[in-house]
Amino acid sequence: MTYHPHGKHLIAGERVASDKTFSSDPATGDAHDFSVGTPELVNRACEAAEGAFDAYAATSREDRAAFLDAIAEELEARVDEITETAMAETGLPEPRIRSVELPRTANQLRLFAKHIRDGAYLDVRHDPAMPDRQPMPRPDLRMIQRPIGPVAVFGASNFPLAFSTAGGDTAAALAAGCPVVVKGHGAHPGAGELAAEAIQAAAERTGMPKGVFSLIQGGDRTVGQTLVQHPLIKAVGFTGSLKGGRALFDLCAQRDEPIPFYGELGSVNPMFLLAEATAARGAELGKAWAGSLCMGAGQFCTNPGIAVVLDGPGADALRDAAKDALEEMGPQTMLTSGIASSYKDGATAMGKEAGVTAIVTTDPAERSATPFLFETDAETWMSNEALGEEVFGPLGLIVRCRDAAQMEKIARGLKGQLTITIHMDDGDADAAKTLLPVLERKAGRILANGFPTGVEVADAMVHGGPYPASTNFGATSVGTLSIRRFLRPVCYQNLPDAVLPADLNG
Repeated sequence: MTYHPHGKHLIAGERVASDKTFSSDPATGDAHDFSVGTPELVNRACEAAEGAFDAYAATSREDRAAFLDAIAEELEARVDEITETAMAETGLPEPRIRSVELPRTANQLRLFAKHIRDGAYLDVRHDPAMPDRQPMPRPDLRMIQRPIGPVAVFGASNFPLAFSTAGGDTAAALAAGCPVVVKGHGAHPGAGELAAEAIQAAAERTGMPKGVFSLIQGGDRTVGQTLVQHPLIKAVGFTGSLKGGRALFDLCAQRDEPIPFYGELGSVNPMFLLAEATAARGAELGKAWAGSLCMGAGQFCTNPGIAVVLDGPGADALRDAAKDALEEMGPQTMLTSGIASSYKDGATAMGKEAGVTAIVTTDPAERSATPFLFETDAETWMSNEALGEEVFGPLGLIVRCRDAAQMEKIARGLKGQLTITIHMDDGDADAAKTLLPVLERKAGRILANGFPTGVEVADAMVHGGPYPASTNFGATSVGTLSIRRFLRPVCYQNLPDAVLPADLNG
């Protein structure tokens, strides 16, 4: 059954319309009208979140876990409507939504439910009183992690579920005990509305306070600016462009009370192909790389856009195999017309850079992506910062090095990345050991003999990295460690048991 959006915001359990509307820009099917967000609606949502904070922060871990489980169930109950709506809005294929992204979104909600039930995230510490200690007695000290307050979350364009309304940032904040205000992404407002309805249904089922969640749709820059500068918001989760994220990050820092901005801003995710692996498997690696580049039309923040390789026959085999594979790739629909236009502009600019050779060039039609492949040498790469900027789509650049020392120099000059991959055989172990101390300072996740597209939702995952990959190198937006972004340690000195938080009396 086709879903017809109501097109309203969801604020503290109520559907709220505004005077103006905007139209969605679907890849297929009919456009729909949605209410435009305003600073006044942002203020209403933030006040509702603050009004809910004391009660929600005081809920038990079991009650919050039941809430998260219920959200997962409500999302799954809407799988047909969500799949149909998200496919139409984004152009993503049915298996990506139905079989990958919706299950991932539900599973990460359940993972956080399990995580908070376990309780280890609280990092409880207790130094018992020592009244007879000399020369001074020691007081009773108990420490625990406590929720920080209402959290703002900005939905991402490339993941209409897993990084958006009910995605990882929202799940982590709700698990921590923080109400959430989401600024929905205009690329998929219908999917965002459905996810918000699922959260609201779960809140009602489990008796959560009304202001625990709100969704604001659309609006101009003032809506996002108002949200991150609202005095009741205590942290921001963001996934998007470097330019937009940096602007919001600066606004957070300029507040009377600066707050943390956890932005994931982009990455070219370089691969380092070591000598023996390239000699033995150059063609195989080239073909596999092409497949990774084109997965999801290259619209992943972990897309491996750069291949750093030692010059020689292995590099030739890599290039030729990647070329052959990419030339067989057909056009894919991109998430929005704007993303498609930016991709084409980025590819055109890359082809005009001095010292860059075009290996595969295409002419993408409107709102579609077709692959590009370029090649350059290490000297050109290191002298031109533009070559290290992300082009969001299926574009690859091969960087040829004359020796291992030059490869290490490239590694040392890298900006922060989400991921870095080492392709190696057993005989490359010494070279990998030399590179690893350099690379681990540059990225949040380091892989061997794989491709970074596909981020496992697990306890040990790190999805973040040094700037500009993210704005906080000590945080992750995927995995259970991400809950720490929305907690702060509080020490209680000499408080009687009857007054302490329940989790300190367990």
